[in-house]
Amino acid sequence: MSGFDKRLTPARPDLAASYLRGQVDAPRFVDGEIMQVIDVSAPLRQTPSPEALLDTEALHGERVIVYEANEEGWSWGQLARDGYVGWLSSNALAKQSATPTHRVRALRTFVFPKSDIKSPPIASLSFGSEFAAKREEESFIVAENGGFIAKQHIAVIDFRESDPVEVARRFLGTPYLWGGKTSAGLDCSGLVQLALQSAGHECPRDSDMQQKNGSPVSFKGDEKALSRGDLIFWKGHVGFYTGSGKLLHANAFHMAVAEEPLAEAIMRIRASGLEILEVRRT
Repeated sequence: MSGFDKRLTPARPDLAASYLRGQVDAPRFVDGEIMQVIDVSAPLRQTPSPEALLDTEALHGERVIVYEANEEGWSWGQLARDGYVGWLSSNALAKQSATPTHRVRALRTFVFPKSDIKSPPIASLSFGSEFAAKREEESFIVAENGGFIAKQHIAVIDFRESDPVEVARRFLGTPYLWGGKTSAGLDCSGLVQLALQSAGHECPRDSDMQQKNGSPVSFKGDEKALSRGDLIFWKGHVGFYTGSGKLLHANAFHMAVAEEPLAEAIMRIRASGLEILEVRRT
């Protein structure tokens, strides 16, 4: 396993993905089965325990390649979009059905059992969730599973947001949650990933991975060198430069997504012993 990022490598001492044959040592290699998240979201953890650290979340409709499902109700696999590896509840997954046709644009939308907004919702889906549409009915799109979702809150699957910064701004006030990636709670890199992906820029999950993307920007404290949308990195942290001297980020100081003067953030983070590592432009 030397040289492999364990976060992105589906290999354990006892089991590995077939595509890693010849690259890693394991007594058993498996092809894996494509599954789909059917819950509102599926927490992905380092070990098969609800008390294990939350690494990230898979959104509704997201595909997961499952390499093992144990008798305790856990599945070990790899997220198809960003490659993250870990354990998810087997109850949150089902065999892949129809290919998603639509994506949620609102921070959160309700799923109704019929075309009536007064009916008690049966679920809610967060920004970026995907689903397959069966038909249109009045002001709703009817999902393959029968749920009714307001047309105002969704877009076709290939729709691209024009401005990832404005997407990130929609999350202002959302609680900070380590490993979170929904409008119920998210962390700094989760916010960046959601915003960039919505604009058509594939983006890895963690800030150190994101720091390898895009092109470097020379920044020596002069904000004139920065452009709207630049990503500013500290050790274990990332945020969007929004222009006009402001930084937008999910952070533990505010315990929320907040927009604040960049100079104030730099001073506060410097007081904790951390300096800006790099600025990158997508």
